[in-house]
Amino acid sequence: MDLIWEGLRKALELLLTLDSEVLRITWLSLQVSGAATLISLAIGLTLAVVVALNEFPGKRLVIALLNTGMGLPPVVVGLFVTVLLWRNGPLGSLGILYTPSAMILAQAIIASPIIAGISLAALQHLPQGLRLQILALGASRPQMVWLLLKEAKLPLLAAVMAGFGGVISEVGASIMVGGNIKGQTRVLTTATVMETGKGNFDVAIALSLVLLVLAFSVNAVLTHLQQRGRRP
Repeated sequence: MDLIWEGLRKALELLLTLDSEVLRITWLSLQVSGAATLISLAIGLTLAVVVALNEFPGKRLVIALLNTGMGLPPVVVGLFVTVLLWRNGPLGSLGILYTPSAMILAQAIIASPIIAGISLAALQHLPQGLRLQILALGASRPQMVWLLLKEAKLPLLAAVMAGFGGVISEVGASIMVGGNIKGQTRVLTTATVMETGKGNFDVAIALSLVLLVLAFSVNAVLTHLQQRGRRP
């Protein structure tokens, strides 16, 4: 219990004193995971729309792959991206391994199937005749897609929250492709692992609490957007 109370005290101290290192790590965590979520939203939503609104051979296999991807282990993604970006790898010439860009790439790969899978289920759950009704009223195909997305707004925002939650809390891929370099690629999760390994449990607990506050704050904003205009 003493460790927990010391961690709470340390967290309060770091927050109240606006510790520069903690602020830097927190800001980088938000930048990396925010950018990865936006990229994965574009990829995942596009995949969901294409799969949900079209019939093609192997559709069930594609859906199964997307659903499987929702549980993709971050360490596997980290290994794949590391090999891809290694100096002798296919994209080694980019020179972005152990940079925030590599972390964004890895996290986008993790979040894309999460957002795609939930968005696909949301679109498939809409009434089958709704699409035909919208087209019958004279809407173009892009307008039809937009109206369907608006109709499925609640689960789609839940998909965004799930995607962001999946990447802001992951650690394996971030360490592998980012290297946990101080001032460059150190984020809240990797810093927590490092401090725990050093036996600095009070600092690790403090960083964990900061991470929880950050995750809650972002999800609170998304929840407000999701629930806005709904009756209590």
